[in-house]
Amino acid sequence: MKPSIAEADLDSNQIDRVAGEPILVLRDVNKSFGAQHVLEGISLTVIRGETLTVLGRSGTGKSVLLKLIIGLENMDSGSICIQGQEIACLALKEMNRLRIKMGFLFQQAALYDSLTVEQNVAFPLERHTKMSASERSTRVKELLSSVGMEQDLKKLPSDISGGMQKRVGLARALALQPEILLLDEPTAGLDPITSGEIDNLVLKLQKEHALTSIVVTQDLQSAKTIADRVALLDKGHVVTQGSFKELAESNDEFVREFFHRDS
Repeated sequence: MKPSIAEADLDSNQIDRVAGEPILVLRDVNKSFGAQHVLEGISLTVIRGETLTVLGRSGTGKSVLLKLIIGLENMDSGSICIQGQEIACLALKEMNRLRIKMGFLFQQAALYDSLTVEQNVAFPLERHTKMSASERSTRVKELLSSVGMEQDLKKLPSDISGGMQKRVGLARALALQPEILLLDEPTAGLDPITSGEIDNLVLKLQKEHALTSIVVTQDLQSAKTIADRVALLDKGHVVTQGSFKELAESNDEFVREFFHRDS
C-alpha cells in the first residue's frame, strides 16, 4: 500500500511543494555490508522546499540512506540524482562541490571536542570560503543567534547539554547556506521538552532559509510536527509514504503497529 498525498491535508505552500521541482531523486538504491542487505530497491523523490521525514525501527537503514546521499558511503547499485546530477558519475572534486550545498546534522552532533562552540561553527567557513576573520566572526554570531546559542560561543561542547550541542550542530550545518539539510535523529536522547524545542527550531530555520530537508527519526511526535511528507522503512524497503495523517490512519498491519505502538 502506497497512499497518495491528499491535498486536503496540506496547506497551499505544501501543495506547491508536492507539485514542484524534484531536488533529490533516488531510484532502486541498494546497499549491503557483506551479507547484510541494508537497503533494497529504495526509490524516493524529494521536492524542493519540502521536509521529508524517514521513519523506521532501528537497523532499517535510515542513517545509511543519509550517508549515501551525502556521499559518505557508496551505493552498490541504483541512482541518486541531486539537483539533476547523478552522484555516481561525479569525480571527488565535483562531489565535494555538491556536498557544500548540503548541511548534515549527525545523530550525536559530532562537534569537535577541543574546539569552542564558536570555532566549531566557524570550521566550515574557514575550510570552504574566503571570508576574512571579521566576516567569519560576524557570520558565526548570526548563526548562533539564530539557534539561541549566542551566549555560549566560548564554551566547549563538554560544557553544554545534549540539546545545546544539537543547536550548535544545526548552526554549523547551516554555515555554508545549504539548499538541502540532512538531519540524523535530531531529537534522539533528548527529553520531551528539549525535543519539542529542537522541532520548533527546525521549523523556524526551514521557514527562514527555505530549505529542503530529509529528517531521519524514530520520534513520531517530531515527525508529526515537522514533516510535509513521511516515508516508512522496514527491512530495507519503503513500506509506504504519504502525509503523517494518512499513515497514522492506515489499515496496513505493520504501519498501524508502528504508528500506534505506544497506545
